[in-house]
Amino acid sequence: MSLAFDTLLVAALLWSAWRALAAPELVRAVVLFIVFGLLMTLAWVRLDAPDLALAEAAIGAGLTGALLLDALGVPATTPLPQRRAVRWLLLTGLAALGAGLLLAVLQAPLASQRVAPLLEAQMASSGVTHPVTAVLLNFRAYDTLLEVAVLLVALLGLLALGRHPQALPAPASADPLLQTLARLLTPLMILVAGYMLWAGAHQPGGAFQAAAVLGAAAVLLHLAGLLPAWGEPSRLLRLGLAAGFGLFLLLAALLLSQGALLLYPPAWAGALILLIEAGLTLSLGLLLAGLYLLLAQQRGLP
Repeated sequence: MSLAFDTLLVAALLWSAWRALAAPELVRAVVLFIVFGLLMTLAWVRLDAPDLALAEAAIGAGLTGALLLDALGVPATTPLPQRRAVRWLLLTGLAALGAGLLLAVLQAPLASQRVAPLLEAQMASSGVTHPVTAVLLNFRAYDTLLEVAVLLVALLGLLALGRHPQALPAPASADPLLQTLARLLTPLMILVAGYMLWAGAHQPGGAFQAAAVLGAAAVLLHLAGLLPAWGEPSRLLRLGLAAGFGLFLLLAALLLSQGALLLYPPAWAGALILLIEAGLTLSLGLLLAGLYLLLAQQRGLP
């Protein structure tokens, strides 16, 4: 039964990916992209990777899908340009790239030592008990540092575009039921984000998942008419956007004296990781919300 389900899931992934690329309408392509993200969430669950499943559902299918829908500036019936020669050229190139990658993987020598035993041997000195958190914020913390930097640079790029020249229209009358639900759900989402931050040390969760929930709460408040789109961010807001990355970078600089980048002292590893994750939760939540709220402001939406 599981083999049949996995086969069906793989087929659905391939089909939704192809249809998203070949869809003649932008709205349909975005909807299929969201469907692809939800199917990827199921795939990560089947691979026993709940951390990635949470991130894919919240960011890949959720927030990214909302950003794409918000970014559509053309009517839903406007077809994409039909250039068969260009399409077949791209498909040929992608097929050749895929075949090359598959050949490289098949010809790669087998690793003499697996990563899992190495990770288990070093878990005691990581400061946490969950292997994913240990990898992201201890053994390969510099990768996470650069990922946060990419998100910050993306938001700075939106800020550099400047404000939309036309004045913002007056806010439309919001649905009272939606506003009530938003007011009830937002405290619960903040509570869930705090729990996911704390739980990341010993089970699936952590800063990225908690920040995705906070960003989704801000988007919900905006759609309910309770939070305006961002104009020019204040100094306090800019400080919040950069605080997590700045704290991460400061600790990385201070820990260089240990002989390697972000090599935590074993006695302080747990506390330092929790401090970094707390700062990242706040900043990443603001960054993810800002990517939506800045686009809404630049398009002149209420």
